[in-house]
Amino acid sequence: MSIESAVERLKAQFGDRCATSDAMRNQYASNEAHHASAPPDAILFPTSTDEVRQIVELCNAARCPIIAQGAGTSLEGHTVPVRGGISLDMSRMNAVLAVHTEDMDAVVQPGVTRRQLNEDLRATGLFFPVDPGADASMGGMAATRASGTNAVRYGTMRECVMACEAVLADGRIIRAGSRARKSSAGYDLCKLLVGSEGTLGIMTELTVKLFGQPEAVSSAVCGFETIEGAVDAVIATIQMGIPVARIEFLDELQLRAVNAYSKLDLPERPTLFLEFHGSEAGVEEQAARFGEIAADHGGLGFNWATLEEDRNRLWRARHDAYYGVKAMWPGRKGYITDSCVPISKLAEAILETKAEVAESGLIAPMVGHVGDGNFHLAIMIDTDDPAEVAAAERLSHSIAERSLRLGGTVTGEHGVGMGKIKYMEAEHGAGYGVMAEIKRTLDPNNILNPGKLVSLN
Repeated sequence: MSIESAVERLKAQFGDRCATSDAMRNQYASNEAHHASAPPDAILFPTSTDEVRQIVELCNAARCPIIAQGAGTSLEGHTVPVRGGISLDMSRMNAVLAVHTEDMDAVVQPGVTRRQLNEDLRATGLFFPVDPGADASMGGMAATRASGTNAVRYGTMRECVMACEAVLADGRIIRAGSRARKSSAGYDLCKLLVGSEGTLGIMTELTVKLFGQPEAVSSAVCGFETIEGAVDAVIATIQMGIPVARIEFLDELQLRAVNAYSKLDLPERPTLFLEFHGSEAGVEEQAARFGEIAADHGGLGFNWATLEEDRNRLWRARHDAYYGVKAMWPGRKGYITDSCVPISKLAEAILETKAEVAESGLIAPMVGHVGDGNFHLAIMIDTDDPAEVAAAERLSHSIAERSLRLGGTVTGEHGVGMGKIKYMEAEHGAGYGVMAEIKRTLDPNNILNPGKLVSLN
């Protein structure tokens, strides 16, 4: 059976939930970042696990690529259908199936977004903490092992996904993990699927860990005289065990874009955005201890936000950092980097990167989830200028090599996709070959998101 025949059969079965117009195909041809676009042959909108199974079985028989997609906010080309085939839009599988308040977990379909889940949880006193910034879908977040601003205290999707249901490449439906908080029962297939970027199976249900909403929350912005001072303050905070919930770094160029886009008037200098969670007394103690550390490292005082609307405005400004950059340099595309190093190497990594940016002459604001050693550049490039694109590629390559040299990883949270695949052997060595063996075993026809994460050619 050819791909064309498979698409015709799917159109007959799914009707208007199988889209093949040029406008729709172009809409699913790219993502937020700089990677080249490639349209799928068709877009399907399943509404149940059994429909996903039927689609996968047909695609496997036709050797037709199938690429699962959530909210489409990925930054490494994960959902670009580089070999055509079917884009499987999971957005209509968006039900919160169960909330177990006593056990502090929830069961959701993959199309549920993080904001939707937290809105559903509002009356329970619980919340889901993983916050990558964009209103990403739970399935996409699990597939890329996302993290974000809260990871320093609450962990990433790796820690927060307890169980999942998935459709494998041959149509088998499996359940991996359980609602128990721990298990010693066999291989951890759930954790294998989390972070697999849709290359081993398509997740159709997730059980996720929830947390109690803190009694008190306080947010603050603290500017520093130097980047080194800001980063050293972060390192000292983590090493002293202060349980800060969020600690984000923005350089002076990023602050300029944030001020303009979000209508703030923060001083344009290296700055930390922070948030403290706990009891009233605990939050006050955490803030006081951090204040002492900041003062020792050139901190220039705090702007505090304790009212919920003020805190939300502050963190929305942080989350809108990339949109602020796009607005400040219109017509340019973001070439996003994603470096994560051991916390003790963070200052070295950031300072070397900033020096290299200055030497390159590129526009490259920096942000970072620095509490866990993760930072990003948004290199704003004119994609029609080959010299500028080449310079951005050299800078990105240098950052990746530096991350590995310092004992880190080339992607702390954005995932591999097609953007970081060239570094996988250098990072994993012989382990990368084992990943390829797993892929061949579970997906021998290479239909699940081919060309991403693991290259089988």
